[in-house]
Amino acid sequence: MSPLMEIRDLTVRFHGERTVHAVNGLDLTLQPGEVITILGESGSGKSVTLKALLKLLPEKRTEIGGTMTVDGIDVTALTGRRLSDYRGKAVSMIFQEPMLALDPVYTIGDQIAEAVRRHDRVSRTKAMDIALDMLTRVRIPSPERRLRNYPHEMSGGMRQRAMIALALACRPKLLLADEPTTALDATVQIQVLLLLRELQKEFGMGIVFVTHDIGVAVEISDRIAVMYAGNIVEEGTVSEIIKDPRHPYTKGLLAANLHGATRGTSLASIPGSPPPLDARPNNCAFAPRCAHAREECLEALPPVFRPGPGRRVACVLERGQSEMVLPARTPEAA
Repeated sequence: MSPLMEIRDLTVRFHGERTVHAVNGLDLTLQPGEVITILGESGSGKSVTLKALLKLLPEKRTEIGGTMTVDGIDVTALTGRRLSDYRGKAVSMIFQEPMLALDPVYTIGDQIAEAVRRHDRVSRTKAMDIALDMLTRVRIPSPERRLRNYPHEMSGGMRQRAMIALALACRPKLLLADEPTTALDATVQIQVLLLLRELQKEFGMGIVFVTHDIGVAVEISDRIAVMYAGNIVEEGTVSEIIKDPRHPYTKGLLAANLHGATRGTSLASIPGSPPPLDARPNNCAFAPRCAHAREECLEALPPVFRPGPGRRVACVLERGQSEMVLPARTPEAA
């Protein structure tokens, strides 16, 4: 089976007063019908990766390297009308804050219908029927009335459901979800996650989900890719990541949550801060924060090991335990 999405050696740099190295040689593959979550702290490059897949980054000051393929389409080569056809039809995105992503001067129904008419060439009446059906599918109460509502007339949870309806109206093969539950309370959050999983199975689409919340990742994912300083440091199934984390950063993320914590005790935390992004890392970017760092961690990029099928860990601690697939590079080679 051919991958639905394949990213190879993706690099993203922003040029301005200084160059920001946001993504640094990222490799990621998604199979049809699969959900993968990119997990990591703010600033690790998660959202930048999603926006690169839709070519939403500012062209004049962004430099993108590597290859991105979605459903056989070379994303890096898309321009003009081909790019417009690709957005919304092949790939769609749920943004983090629907109040900013939805147009405040158009009704919810008009916005969904516009997207449908752009890609499917149907009448306005038919497009509105599709919009109503999508609002019904995402379980918005009184969908006929909500069709005529403006975004500010709906609650945060309802706006997020409307954003999901808009993203899925043209039945894309790949859905990108950029922390779509961050601004929601816990009850609404789990409802949205269950809804996304249900619609994903119904439409048979793949999902790349971005979050910094390990609890959310467990609820929605088939696989988890842990991202740090613009690259994947560990990848595996949800069960593998939760029960057998290998990278020190993954272990730190799992330890720094409320589940299992005792009242009155301090939560575990990862010391230090993420590295500055003004240079591409030429050694292990996590080494300054790692209790297990060795001299070799500071001399070259970490080798990548395969502890098992579909698993990878970029850490020297795996040496002798797993098969190496990519050797560490010297600073000059990086």
